[in-house]
Amino acid sequence: MEPRISLVTLGVRDLPRARQFYEKLGWSGAHQPDDEVCFFQAGGMVFGLWTALGGHGAPGIELAHNVRSPEEVNTVLAEAERAGGTIIRPAGRADWGGTTGAFADPEGYVWEVAHNPGWTLHADGTIHI
Repeated sequence: MEPRISLVTLGVRDLPRARQFYEKLGWSGAHQPDDEVCFFQAGGMVFGLWTALGGHGAPGIELAHNVRSPEEVNTVLAEAERAGGTIIRPAGRADWGGTTGAFADPEGYVWEVAHNPGWTLHADGTIHI
């Protein structure tokens, strides 16, 4: 697993209110593919707001590590498990067209591991939507 974070997602109760708050702070160029999630480009990573974080609602936080191929999702999940993490969602196809899975570190923090064919992951680890 490369030492980087691709995405930080906050679970929110009211997506329109949360989006408006961040836009008033100067965040711009929001990508909102549906009424559950909104993404902002944040330098070389992505910041997200999600109303259904982990299927448990808000509040919460999830980190993400994007990879370059669907196969790499399983590879990183296996590395995390060998290191002492717990697989909480095995790799599988996502309804948004990519491949995703998740693990929890020993303290319970959740990391999504994802291949998103619609986002560009550069050689230096930066990601762009």
